[in-house]
Amino acid sequence: MKALVLIGMPGAGKSTVGVLLAKTLKRPFIDTDLLIQQRENRFLREIIAQEGMEALLDIEARVIDELTLQGQVIATGGSVIYREAAMAHLHANGVIVYLSLPYAVIERRIRNITNRGIAIKPGQSLRNLYDERQPSTHAMPTSP
Repeated sequence: MKALVLIGMPGAGKSTVGVLLAKTLKRPFIDTDLLIQQRENRFLREIIAQEGMEALLDIEARVIDELTLQGQVIATGGSVIYREAAMAHLHANGVIVYLSLPYAVIERRIRNITNRGIAIKPGQSLRNLYDERQPSTHAMPTSP
């Protein structure tokens, strides 16, 4: 059975929807942000502050690559789309579901970008990040 992989902006509800979906479908739930924090023994924001955004993206890609996808519901970090290999792994072994919300809703939900541990470039606005992460700007891998 393929995994159900939730992707989308921070604040889109991937973790919340993922828990409810896993419970309803009686499937295990995995939150990749929590896996990263457990593996690194620090918060995402600490990784970004200490090593930078690219390091977080590399760690995220490694954690995802190590997952054996077998029917779980997986909530990914919103930045998963930045690593093609991670997306290819998820796509090959799961069904990717993009949770989409209007920018105004995301803006209301995200109060403090720094404390959330969001992979955002220095000086980049939330609006610019939202526009950058829209599906039209990132091609999804095709089926093998």
